[in-house]
Amino acid sequence: MVLVCASVVGRANNPLYFRSLLPGGDAEILKFQYIVHCALDAVEEKVTSPQRRSGDAVESYLGLLYPTEDYRVYGYISNTRIKLMLIVDDHVARDDEMRQVFKKFHQAYVDAASNPFYTANTPLTSKRFDSTVTAKLTPRT
Repeated sequence: MVLVCASVVGRANNPLYFRSLLPGGDAEILKFQYIVHCALDAVEEKVTSPQRRSGDAVESYLGLLYPTEDYRVYGYISNTRIKLMLIVDDHVARDDEMRQVFKKFHQAYVDAASNPFYTANTPLTSKRFDSTVTAKLTPRT
């Protein structure tokens, strides 16, 4: 599994953070933004599915949201309805492996959002958060 993009989306589906982990130009970044945007419908569908009863706990890890020809989008939703999304290459990732990656990603987000100088639901511009995401989520070769 190779992670190619990491994204954090706010409660109102506003982008808070976007990072392409592949070298590429604006066309590549635009393609990943489009893929993340398309996957947001799957997040809403999974969170508000009719199979859920009102008292059921929401599973944070949402699993595979949106497969494309070349990539797969996996999702995670926090208790505060912040959506964490990762795009991986076409290789099928195991759920337990993705859960571990999302735990690291979520912890990095919580650390960044806990900064007293960060205003909730605004873009994450922290260089420390960016370097943490890049270091923890980029696979070692």
